[in-house]
Amino acid sequence: MDLKSALNNANFRFNKRYGQNFIRDEVLLDKIAAVADLKDTDEVLEIGVGAGTLTRALSKRAAYVYGYEIDKNLQPVLSMMLAGVDNAEVIFRDFMRENIADVEKLFKSEYVVVANLPYYITSPIVMKLIETAKKCKRIVVMVQKEVALRLCAAPATSDYGAITLAVDVTADASVVMDVDRSNFYPVPNVDSAVVKMDIVENKFPLISRKAFRDIVRCAFSSRRKTLVNNMMNVFKLSRADAEDLLNKTGIPVNVRGEALSTELFVKLSNLLVERKIVD
Repeated sequence: MDLKSALNNANFRFNKRYGQNFIRDEVLLDKIAAVADLKDTDEVLEIGVGAGTLTRALSKRAAYVYGYEIDKNLQPVLSMMLAGVDNAEVIFRDFMRENIADVEKLFKSEYVVVANLPYYITSPIVMKLIETAKKCKRIVVMVQKEVALRLCAAPATSDYGAITLAVDVTADASVVMDVDRSNFYPVPNVDSAVVKMDIVENKFPLISRKAFRDIVRCAFSSRRKTLVNNMMNVFKLSRADAEDLLNKTGIPVNVRGEALSTELFVKLSNLLVERKIVD
């Protein structure tokens, strides 16, 4: 059954609170499933199932699809859209309220995340996956285009920020597809893009993720200030101590945090731990 027919037959009413914009183009759906590089043995986690159009495309390539959907009013729509699909299961719960360890019990081994993420909660979902998932090997998500640019930004650009670094310290991320707003129903006010994040185990020799978060948060607490000034303010350091930390990691003392690479942030966070400035 096609999307509009299922929505009409179920008398479904869109809930603005959930940012519901469903992908309706079958060619696009197949392209998204394709860029996820799924094997027929792969299990998939989908977050924000919506009307099940992507679920259906994924089920043709994967061994099994577990999808989370917060809106129980979509149950009759999904019953029609997923009729005859025997390798997909929709869990009507709020993914953000779930313990990731409990979610991962669904999967036999490593899994792939593929999702058309609700725009209003994209960043929290990505951060939850990047920072807490243990068995996820790849994340492929449709997001608002401006968010995609932030996820994959280069240092010293306006899009570069805390979420860029959180992703890059864990994964290799790239924008793999631009998507025009006309591919959705209803049509949103923004264009989208598909971002692919391949998880890389031990990509950087990071001692403490908390320390890494702390120094990144410090660096971007006042983007226009130098890193030394931000470190003095956040960590209550003297200028001499702050400059010594940067000198030891090969960072110019007059640099702003937005100019630092992930590698330099890792080196600095590790030194902060070694000197017991942060945990």
